[in-house]
Amino acid sequence: MQTAELKISVQNAYVAFKNGTAKQKAFLRDLFPDHNFDGDITDRVGSYEDACAIVGINPMTIDNFKPFPEQDREYHFASHKLVTIARVLNEGWQPNWNDSTQAKYYPWFKPAGGSGFSFDDCIYDGSYTTVGSRLVFRTSELATYAGKQFIDIYNIILKN
Repeated sequence: MQTAELKISVQNAYVAFKNGTAKQKAFLRDLFPDHNFDGDITDRVGSYEDACAIVGINPMTIDNFKPFPEQDREYHFASHKLVTIARVLNEGWQPNWNDSTQAKYYPWFKPAGGSGFSFDDCIYDGSYTTVGSRLVFRTSELATYAGKQFIDIYNIILKN
């Protein structure tokens, strides 16, 4: 009998756990005893590198953006970081832009002097968006967390 190795990404394991029955959750805990499936996603994603580890990709560096004009590299790198982070924080949820009743949340920022922006609030928008569609969150708590935890990355986007 041939044996084969089956691989599952950390993110897919967490999604399976979240959506699984009690029996399936116990099975996943037995398969992956080193993972804390009960923790909140915000406990596992404190950095871009954490998000990359969860989705199983190697973190990029600014050097990966050399094909872009020099003045645009930092912006595109920051945009990549935020899209990756949002994807992980949303745990597989994707906004349905055809459903204007579906709540979609994004961080709201206010100018903070000459140095950039500070987190101000979390905004709910159900009918239209003024923010990149990949940067919305399924809950206000996730949008608030992202806006505060990743303010330095958002500042790069907002100032460029």
